[in-house]
Amino acid sequence: MSTHRLHTIILAILLAIGYTYAQTPLEHPSLSIPSRIAPKYFGPNAFPVPEMLDGRTSDVWKVDINWDNYIGTTPNCNEDYTTCAFVKLTIPLFSPRVNFVLWGNLYEYYRCGEAINNYRRVKHEGTMTGSVTGDIYISTNFMILMQEQHHIDLAIRAALKTASGDDYERARYYDSPGYFFDATLGREIKLPSSDVRFKVAASGGFLCWQTDNGRQNDAVMYGVKLCANIKKLYISTEYSGYVGWEQDGDAPMTLKADASWSFNQFAINAGYQVGFVDWPFHKFSIGASYRFSL
Repeated sequence: MSTHRLHTIILAILLAIGYTYAQTPLEHPSLSIPSRIAPKYFGPNAFPVPEMLDGRTSDVWKVDINWDNYIGTTPNCNEDYTTCAFVKLTIPLFSPRVNFVLWGNLYEYYRCGEAINNYRRVKHEGTMTGSVTGDIYISTNFMILMQEQHHIDLAIRAALKTASGDDYERARYYDSPGYFFDATLGREIKLPSSDVRFKVAASGGFLCWQTDNGRQNDAVMYGVKLCANIKKLYISTEYSGYVGWEQDGDAPMTLKADASWSFNQFAINAGYQVGFVDWPFHKFSIGASYRFSL
């Protein structure tokens, strides 16, 4: 291909792109008006509170499969019933101190009444039902400090949310990417002459998602966690959430408890999570985990 012809093609492409942008009206959003693209106005999996780390990364491959059920806690949201299949894959990369983690809802079924649809500004008469595929999250976790060497564990995480979720017009998922960064400090305490080990962890971070044409919501993440290992039983309690700058439906707060019983490479898991403020749901989950080394 001649240079002149190549220049002509590039010029044609640039003109086409310029024409397309010229035909697209650009809005100038007012920062004083909340976007309502926030946890309070969507289904339970659109803007979840990320699960905390405990300051450590995994030294083995791990697959988690859970069946989660959500029921609203407020008069409006009690008409939202959601059930979904959750999958999480944890892969050590090159070193046990670096993990690649992939998670999300492969399948979600929902049933919403007319009152919650009106509250979320969804145009649908009567009860609304449907099934969708949720967003996929990808993170890289790094263990910076180890308690054996530095008296404390420190892990940092960088995560990306894809825009793979469906049914934006039904307020199930928001069709836009997001990301978050957080750091977690943890310290384990082992009781003398006992098989019981406790761990305390605290985290902080930054979470961001695009809301509408021209702006995004930035939120501060926080959390504290208490874990206990009693032989084959693992129990954890976590209080976590985040606070966005729009201050309209963007300050979800959750309290959750999980228990896991391990045998060989398998584990059976059960959990309960209750939300406050801008995440008005109960979550009940049951599932299984499998650990293996490659």
